[in-house]
Amino acid sequence: MTERTIGIVGGAGWMGRAIARSMLEAGFVEPSGLVLSSRSHNTQGLAGWPGITCLTDNHELTARSDVIILSVRPVQFSAVDIDAAGKLVISVMAGVPVATLAARTGATRIVRAMPNAAAEIGKSYTPWFASEGADPADKELVRQLFETCGTTDEVFREADIDYLTGLTGSGPAFPALLADAMLGHALERGLPAKVAKRAVEAVVAGANQLLADNNASPEETVRTFLEYRGTTAAGLQGMIDGGFVEAVRAGLDAAEAAAVGMSQGQ
Repeated sequence: MTERTIGIVGGAGWMGRAIARSMLEAGFVEPSGLVLSSRSHNTQGLAGWPGITCLTDNHELTARSDVIILSVRPVQFSAVDIDAAGKLVISVMAGVPVATLAARTGATRIVRAMPNAAAEIGKSYTPWFASEGADPADKELVRQLFETCGTTDEVFREADIDYLTGLTGSGPAFPALLADAMLGHALERGLPAKVAKRAVEAVVAGANQLLADNNASPEETVRTFLEYRGTTAAGLQGMIDGGFVEAVRAGLDAAEAAAVGMSQGQ
């Protein structure tokens, strides 16, 4: 448990609430050590911890907090007015670089992190990058904090956060696209909607668990099925021949470009 008071700017948003709930459920912070600010007082999902302080004034949040998590939409950041000099600032905003965070908050101890929607169920993968001003104690706090939401890794180039914003910050979106395509195909074949939905969910959810538990790499798994030369091999080869790999690469390139574009536009 940390003894530092943690403030979340945008604490009523879905990501701010998810991080707050994960920290509380893990016992990482006491309710009395958590301060949330937002334009509303919507703390739905946190009602079980009545000791949380809820504010609308970011200056008051900053004064009360040792650690400040910025959890607002990037386009809203220009309207956030805080002086966080001497504080540890953790941004979970996509595309806002360390230099901009420092200029607008006055902080030198800064971490950019990219959790995803799975933080709501404690399954997020959260990469993070620390500025030169962040000390070892800051980094350890960040590691422990995001481990309450799932798994985490420190990366050592800021550009890697922009790339991972597209790769892992997508959360369920990319698997959902695959599932949607499979579901549409199954419905076209006349399967009842309930059966088609359950079948597709079993494929996507089951594959997720199998990949997590299996020692084989994704490449080895694909190769094994291709070499078996059964129906799955035929399906895989059809997807590959149809440009599946190229489409995925194009999507990741586009997501990274969007993150970099957001960064340059700050």
